[in-house]
Amino acid sequence: MKARAEFLAARKGRRLNGPLFFIEALDRRDDGAPRYGLTITKKVGNAVVRNRIRRRLREAVRLGAGADMQPGHDYVVVARRELIGVPFETLAAELSQRIQRGRTKRDPQRPDGRTQQGRSGT
Repeated sequence: MKARAEFLAARKGRRLNGPLFFIEALDRRDDGAPRYGLTITKKVGNAVVRNRIRRRLREAVRLGAGADMQPGHDYVVVARRELIGVPFETLAAELSQRIQRGRTKRDPQRPDGRTQQGRSGT
């Protein structure tokens, strides 16, 4: 993802919080390839630090987390400062775990394709 509008649209989706980053995931309602974008603000550090974080996140997606992403979804990873000091294996595992936790199943009975979420019982 590169366009600002795509990043802003992803904010309307689910938010998956974690200690190193959070992920905003949006179901685009199509069967296209999953897309992802990275956001690293100036609060995290200078350009050298931000670029290093960006490279580490891209590699983590390439090596494993990309396979966990659902078709037809957009993912925006917003990095936190703590990410820079974490071993790469921990980063990759956390990213995969966070994406897997956010997986949803589309309900063919609902016109918008979302899952039925509500309470059942008395």
